[in-house]
Order: sequence, then C-alpha cells, then structure tokens
Amino acid sequence: MHQTLYRKYRPADFSEVAGEQSIIKTIKNSLKDNKMSHAYLFTGPRGVGKTTTARLIAKGLNCLTNGITDEPCNTCENCVAISEGTFIDMIEIDAASNRGIDEIRGLKDKINYRPAKGRKKVYIIDEVHMLTREAFNAILKTLEEPPSHVIFILATTEPEKILPTIISRCQRYDFKPLSYKDSVDHLKKIAKAEEVMIDEASLKLVYEKSGGSMRDAISILEKLISSCYGEDISLEKAQEALGVIPEDLMIDFMKILDERDLQRGMEFLDTLWEESLNVETFFKDLAGYVKTKLIAQEIEGEKGLKLIGDIFDTLTKFKFEEDKRLLGYVILNKNLIEGRPVVTTEVVYREVSKPVETEGAPGEAPKEAAAPVEIGVTIEEIKRVWPEAVTMARRGKITMAAFLAEARPVRVEKNIIFVGFSPENAFHKDKMEEAENNKYLQNALRGLVHPSIEVKYEIIGERRVEKREENVSFADKVVEFFDGELI
Repeated sequence: MHQTLYRKYRPADFSEVAGEQSIIKTIKNSLKDNKMSHAYLFTGPRGVGKTTTARLIAKGLNCLTNGITDEPCNTCENCVAISEGTFIDMIEIDAASNRGIDEIRGLKDKINYRPAKGRKKVYIIDEVHMLTREAFNAILKTLEEPPSHVIFILATTEPEKILPTIISRCQRYDFKPLSYKDSVDHLKKIAKAEEVMIDEASLKLVYEKSGGSMRDAISILEKLISSCYGEDISLEKAQEALGVIPEDLMIDFMKILDERDLQRGMEFLDTLWEESLNVETFFKDLAGYVKTKLIAQEIEGEKGLKLIGDIFDTLTKFKFEEDKRLLGYVILNKNLIEGRPVVTTEVVYREVSKPVETEGAPGEAPKEAAAPVEIGVTIEEIKRVWPEAVTMARRGKITMAAFLAEARPVRVEKNIIFVGFSPENAFHKDKMEEAENNKYLQNALRGLVHPSIEVKYEIIGERRVEKREENVSFADKVVEFFDGELI
C-alpha cells in the first residue's frame, strides 16, 4: 500500500523533529524529570509539528522498554502502535468534525477509565478552537480536576478563539513556521533517502510555496518527484510542475510600472489571460518577488511597500470577481496615476463650467449643444445602478475597469450625471472625457435609467498629501510592514 512521504518520514523521535528546538528541549527535559503538565496548548500554523510533537509525548510517556523517557525505543508494542496511530490509549479528536457538547460529554465519561495498555491516556484535540462554547465549558471542568492518568494536548491554528480560562490551565507552546535552513535540510534528507536529485533553487521554491509548513513542503516535494518521474528536478521543471509564474514576467511588469506605460500594462495583462496564466497567482507571486527585492534593498522602499499593499488590498476587494484581469487593471490604476499633473480647483472650475465645443464640417457654424432637460432622476437612483453600469461599460471596453475603478456619481442636474474623480485620478477623468470612452458609460446609463442621460466628469475633493517620515529608516519600515524584527 502506497504511503505518502509525509507519513513515511514523520519523525519517530524528538531528534528527527525539524525546527522548534527550544520547545523540543523543554518537553524532553520534562519527560526526563517526569514532570509533565496535565494539559498543553500547542499553537501555530498548520504543518509545523504540533500533532507530531503530541504523538512523541505519548510515546515518551508510554514506552514499554525505556519507561517514561525522552528517548522512546520505537520498537516496543506501544511505540509501534503510536507510530501507526492505533494505540488505544492515545485518542486523537478532530474538533472540526466533533465540535459539539455531546462528543465532549462522551469524552468526559471515558477519561475516568484507567489506561488499557499504557501509563497515561493522552487526548490530542486538533483544531480545538472549533469547539462550541458549551463544549469548551465542559473541557474546562475536566481541566480543573484532571485524573492523574490523563494528559490533554490541545492544538490550534487560531489561539485567539480559545477561552482565556482554557489557556490559563495549559502550558502553552507557540510553534512558528520553519526557517529556510531547517526546512531545506529536512527536504534534502528525504530527497537523499528517495534517491532523488533536486537543485538548491528548486528547494528554495518548495520552501517559498510551503510558507514554512513542513507538511506542505514534503507534499510539494512528492508532487515534483511524481512529475519528473525519475529525472533530476531542476528549477525550470519545478516551476512548470507547480504552475509558478516565471520571474522574467514579473521583471517585465515592474519595468512597465517604472515606465508608467498604461497601454502596455493592459496589453501585458491581456496576454496573461490569453495564455491561461492565473492573474491572481501572478500578483501573489509578484508580491513575494517584491518582498524579496525589498529585503535585499534592490528596490525603492516606498514604491515596493505601496505595491505590496495595493496588491493585497485589491485581492481582498475583488475576491469574488470572475474576470481576474480586473485585479490587474485596478493595481495599474493605483500605481500609474501617481505623479500625473494635478488639476487645480480653479482649472477644474473653468473646465467644468465652459460650454462643450463641437466640431462641424469646414465652414459650418458649430452646432449648439442640446439644452438640458428635466428627466426626474435622483442621485440615489444613479448610485443604485452604478455597479451594473460600470460592469456593462467594462463589457464594451475592458479598459473601463481601470478608468472607473475609483470613480463615483456625485450629483444629477436635470439629465446630466456628474461623475467625480479624486485629484489623484485626474488622468482617468481625462480619459473618460474622450468621446470614444464616454460612450460606453453613457450608453449603459441610458439603457438602465433614461435615454436622455448625458455624462460629465469632474474632480472632487483635495489631493491627499502624505507626511514623510524623515527620521524613519528604510529598514525599520520594511520590518514594520512584515511584522518582523531586526536580528
């Protein structure tokens, strides 16, 4: 029967655990001195060793050969059963699927029974934050007066959802994502055991994709081994197998931003779409690429931090948008408009107030613009249909998504709808005033509201002025942005 690499190479003793050596050392000392707590809380992201460590504690407490020990033998009946997940006195509960009060009451009834084969009964409750409040209260009573033969190990990825009264009754250990060195060293051991050649660049890619999760890293490695099927794993093969966006595409996009070339940027996104490359994945990978360049100080700090912020703000805002190109258009919008000439309030007033000039044939007198007519439409009606109007305009011309991303209807005067842009978006206002672009929005509103509607555009509000923090170093800003610390 096939066994996944993660299960095959799951640590059999404490010496094989990758990372978190301070936690492992503390637990080993407790086992060595036979001073184990009655309850533990292991927190941290998935795949970093919480349940693996819990199983090793069960081994250390129930080894038949070495007694209570920090070095279980892995050959006795109890150690083998724990490794296989069949030990009767190690009870693993998935709180995500057994979260109710009935399951916990059943647990309470059983804990009073003595262990069948071991010294201690070990209850491992995974994703404990998923329990209902009633179930939490039931566990709390058990933790207050635990039987001497029972140890609880609670594991969670979201400790903030656990009652403080539960946390206060446990020894808490916070597991962190594995470091690059710890993860890659462990992957190298597995690759060597599997007789697979994988280069350093591919291992780095596996680590980046895993996010510091050892379980995910091993799963990704297994996917690469299957994909390459006996061949050496190179970076190119790894990128293809994992659907990774090539770095040269990210470099091209950064050049587009540097050159402030909106048209080329839109063509770039259309090409991604036409070649079936995932636009959302591209921008997530781009954020990671920019982060790497920021830390290496190979990119301007303010620019890099803004781009990463814009990417994740946009990914969140348009999470359910089907046409993922829209993500790219909005990001282009946010990063190409800054630095454009700003129209002053005086100029805006003159431009909005002056009559619209129309061109006629040579020698003909200009045609007079049609006089505004009352159509009884309110700004509330326009705001109500605005999202649908923008969607219709975008279907007519995809660039409408970028031009109208930050626009909003501000008032109605007879049959004229005034659409407002912030001073930072003056460039998009100018683009929408072009007849070729205006017709898409105007026709959409005419179809949705009234056939006599005309659309005009104006600048609203004042330009935002960002205070520059002269005394804050670039390194401090990067550290603050990524919630880290200088070492």
